[in-house]
Amino acid sequence: MRNLPPRQRRWVRVRVGILTLLLLTGAGAVARRAWELQIERGDTLREMAEEQYLRNIRLAPKRGTIFDRHGAELAVSVDADSVWANPRELRAADYDARLAAERLATVLPIDRDVIGRRLASDRYFVWIERHVTPAQAAAVRALEIPGVSMSREAKRYYPNRELAAHLLGFANVDGTGIEGLELAFDERLRGSVNAVPAIRDRRGHVVFSEQLLDDRAAQGDDLYLTIDKTIQHVAEREIELAVRTFEARGATIVVMEPRTGEILALASYPTFNPNDPGSAPAGARRNRAITDRFEPGSTVKPFTVAGALAAGTVRSDQLIDCENGAMEVAEYTIHDSHAYDMLTPAQVLAFSSNIGTAKIGDSMGRAGLFRTFRRFGFGSSTGLPLPGETEGSLRHYRRWYEMDAATISFGQGVSVTTVQLAVAMSALANGGQLVRPILVQRVSDAHGDTVEETLPMVRRRVVPRGTARLVADMLTAVTGPGGTGVEAAIDGYLVAGKTGTAQKADYIGGGYFEDRWLASFVGFVPADDPRLVIAVVVDEPVIAHYGGTVAGPVFRRVGEAALRHLGVPASDGGEALVAEARAQRERREASEREEAPQPAVTRGTPSEGETTVPDLYGSTARAALVALRGASLAPEISGSGIVASMVPPPGAVVARGSEVRVVLEPPRFEAARSPEEGSQIAAAVDPAGPEERRR
Repeated sequence: MRNLPPRQRRWVRVRVGILTLLLLTGAGAVARRAWELQIERGDTLREMAEEQYLRNIRLAPKRGTIFDRHGAELAVSVDADSVWANPRELRAADYDARLAAERLATVLPIDRDVIGRRLASDRYFVWIERHVTPAQAAAVRALEIPGVSMSREAKRYYPNRELAAHLLGFANVDGTGIEGLELAFDERLRGSVNAVPAIRDRRGHVVFSEQLLDDRAAQGDDLYLTIDKTIQHVAEREIELAVRTFEARGATIVVMEPRTGEILALASYPTFNPNDPGSAPAGARRNRAITDRFEPGSTVKPFTVAGALAAGTVRSDQLIDCENGAMEVAEYTIHDSHAYDMLTPAQVLAFSSNIGTAKIGDSMGRAGLFRTFRRFGFGSSTGLPLPGETEGSLRHYRRWYEMDAATISFGQGVSVTTVQLAVAMSALANGGQLVRPILVQRVSDAHGDTVEETLPMVRRRVVPRGTARLVADMLTAVTGPGGTGVEAAIDGYLVAGKTGTAQKADYIGGGYFEDRWLASFVGFVPADDPRLVIAVVVDEPVIAHYGGTVAGPVFRRVGEAALRHLGVPASDGGEALVAEARAQRERREASEREEAPQPAVTRGTPSEGETTVPDLYGSTARAALVALRGASLAPEISGSGIVASMVPPPGAVVARGSEVRVVLEPPRFEAARSPEEGSQIAAAVDPAGPEERRR
């Protein structure tokens, strides 16, 4: 450059300067543009870019599973193919919509005209058929119709078909709960519908999403019920058999654990298949155990007696005048099925005397009887997490007529549900405490962690423990010979219960139907250590209508199967028990001869009109009642456990119909050390044996 003339050198410098200035200007423009794109408009442009390659997918969550208490699946969600079409793509491919409809109708259970109307629409997406079978899906793919595709969806499936249908309810095609637990826990089972980001290609197809890798991210909570699948199956089978045998309109049954309140089985008949609920009438889908209220009849008599004993208005040894089977109340007459004279409260229950129960209820007054029924839970819902539960009907005592005060005590003028009846009987079985019934044991999330748990809860004490135990002992006579519930007796177990045979109320015409009945039985077993409370109600049986005949056998068969399934050993006692009873007798016999009033008795051979007092020491309440009735004697039983004392003493010759006072006390003995010893114990306590008890 030095060799150039000065003029040219200046021109070179000018050009270099201009070039440098242009470069600096360009660099500044680039920097300014970069600032604008990266800083000023960075967020906006970033969103525009993400809209092109990212797509928010709304995950359809997999509905949670419903299990029984042992983890058996009752309701699950499975993947199924659903057929859909893009009508615009079909027309773009110049494919005849009518021909497509005809071909699809040959492989899918849907009318050709319906498919044709859907394919004729001007839309990008229409459903053709949802939740098709694998064979149907394969047939649709083989047709290769342009614009017709398939996608995978979750379908609700009930693997046990009708089992526990009324409890589970069902979900619709979109996975929304419609009835039962599916509806009550719909939000928990369905889970939350979340939008998650996913990378897509230039055609809009999803390529990758981290959140799609974990299926649990789109899964609802699981329910673990207290229901036992085996007991539920037996209960449903037996009430169906009863309905068919006696040509009844329907039936319900509730099996529960009285100490915890856990529902082991809850069933209604007729039933339905939740996989195809539309094929059954609405009446078959109704959960009768919680929605149908009925007048319980004699099954509420134990609660009336328990309330009076707890209030002290009646004594266990008090004689109630049953007026030979007919009693006038206002302008009405109350009748008994048989004419009775003087009965104790235990006999009132055993013989199911309406008159005796009415007088026991009257001893408490209207307010006392009303409070008793309310405390046992009548007139209020049990709180089960099921839609449609009714509270029953128990009018306030201020609105009772004179006749109501008498009839409500033996189950007319008040209405209950089967669940209420089972919960109330549980209070007598567990020692006088009203427990909250439990149906859902716990709720767990998709990772198996418990998010909610239902623990046993005592709502209130209804009657003292001693009163509950006394009434329980009285109820054992119902299933003994001469009682109204002999068909409910279970071999090897002591059963306490009450039959009910009630005319159905005519809510339209008033009064009661002459030919429509409701047969029921509610009780618990084993009576000495209750594990099960079972309530059976059969609606409008035709062949027979007595509770002991219709509902009693259902109680027995369900109880037998459930006790075997739960591994509950048969009732036993033994040589140690009998020895303890004899020791108690020796300690008390002398003082009782002096203190207790004794009728004129003799020892020797009974003459005409006389009988010999049997030896009852070491016997249970039931065995004592059976023996005394067989000897034509009137029992006066108090306490609970085994016979510890009796007046007159064994072997005494007394007039037939004389009263025999029997006192029971809890036994104190060690458990049998072997099966053979257990058998000897059982024989010592109840020499009659299974065959004798069955008769």
